[in-house]
Amino acid sequence: MNSKRCAGCKYLRRRCPSDCILSPYFPPNNPQRFAYVHQIYGASYVAKTLQKLPVEQRGEAANAMYYEAYCRIKDPVYGCVGIITLLNQQIYDAQCQLAKIQAEIAVLNGFHAQTGPPCEQLDPVAPSLLDNYSLEGNGNFSSTYDPSAHQFY
Repeated sequence: MNSKRCAGCKYLRRRCPSDCILSPYFPPNNPQRFAYVHQIYGASYVAKTLQKLPVEQRGEAANAMYYEAYCRIKDPVYGCVGIITLLNQQIYDAQCQLAKIQAEIAVLNGFHAQTGPPCEQLDPVAPSLLDNYSLEGNGNFSSTYDPSAHQFY
């Protein structure tokens, strides 16, 4: 027996030919990679799929099949779709938070422009209006502005 069999041939307990389609993508030092792919797709399907593809795309196809099989084994119901949905939700939440913060900045800039002179003309001793505004830990905007504390010229 050849001790340099690929993970696919080792798993299937067969001799690994020199032109084995699986050997470049399933090395012998990572047998679990082929085991996941075989469990979900089967060795015949994987070999046929790789043979149909151009050589430059086979590596990406093997990686994609491995990742999809890994996700399907870890989460049999949703697989990769569960991860994609979770990531899309995180993107949506971040975009909402960004929009909320941009709106708060616009409100502050509009309030500052309506109530006082440009920043260059402000008295450096007078406290800034922005110091009286803060974002609370839950993302809500709170104001501690006291109009009687500020004098404008």
